[in-house]
Amino acid sequence: MSISNSLPTILVVDDEESFIEALQVGLKREGFRIEVARDGAEALAVFDAVKPDAVLLDVMLPKVSGTDVCREIRKKSAVPIIMVSAKGSEIDTVVGLEVGADDYIVKPYRLRELVARLRAALRRGELSKSDGDLTGVGTVAIGAVSIDPEQHVVTIRGEVTKMPLKEFELLYLLMANAGRVMTRETLIDRVWGTDYYGDTKTLDVHIKRLRSKIEKEPAEPQLVVTIRGLGYKYEKLGA
Repeated sequence: MSISNSLPTILVVDDEESFIEALQVGLKREGFRIEVARDGAEALAVFDAVKPDAVLLDVMLPKVSGTDVCREIRKKSAVPIIMVSAKGSEIDTVVGLEVGADDYIVKPYRLRELVARLRAALRRGELSKSDGDLTGVGTVAIGAVSIDPEQHVVTIRGEVTKMPLKEFELLYLLMANAGRVMTRETLIDRVWGTDYYGDTKTLDVHIKRLRSKIEKEPAEPQLVVTIRGLGYKYEKLGA
C-alpha cells in the first residue's frame, strides 16, 4: 500500500448501523476506502480477503469479541489496529491494548480526531516497512536481550520472541538509547507520531506488555525502569 498513490483501505468492524453509515460517508470523504464487517467472525473473514491497511475495531461485537478478533489478527499481521470502546468500558480498552491494539478511541468521537489517528497509524506503518526510524543503529544487544530492526527479530535469553510493531518500535527506541531517560512525550512522539491524540495510557500498557516479555520478574522490572514524573529508561547493564 502506498498512501500517496492509492486509497488506504480501512476495515470498519462495528454492529451499530448509525456508526457504520456515518463512517462510510465521513471516511470516504477524507480519502479512505472502506470495508465493513458487522460481527467478529465476519471481521476475520473480510480481513483475510481484503488485507486492509488499518482496522477500526469495536470492542463489543456479536459472535467473536473485538479483543479476540484483535488477538487473531495479531497472530498473522502487524497492521495498525485502533480499538473502539463505549464510554465507561475502560477495562475492555486496556484488554484490547494488551492483546495487540495500537491505539483506542472512545465513542462518541469526532471524525476529525479519528482521521488524525488513522493517518498517523498509516504513516507509522509505511515508515516501518521502509525501516523509517529503525535505521542507523543496527542490531542492539544488551545483556540477554537483542533486537535486529532489519530482520524485525527480538531474541530474549536465546529465544526468538514475536512482538507486535508498536512494542518492537518502543523496545528498539529504549534499547538504542539505553542509559538515557526517555520522556513519555518523546516516546509517544517517536512511536505514535507527533499528532497523536490519545493519552499516556496506551504507552503504559505497551510498557507493561514489553516487561512481561523481557523481564525475569515483570512486577519488579530491572530492564525497563520507571523514572517518576518523567518517563522510562532502559538500563545499560541488561540482565
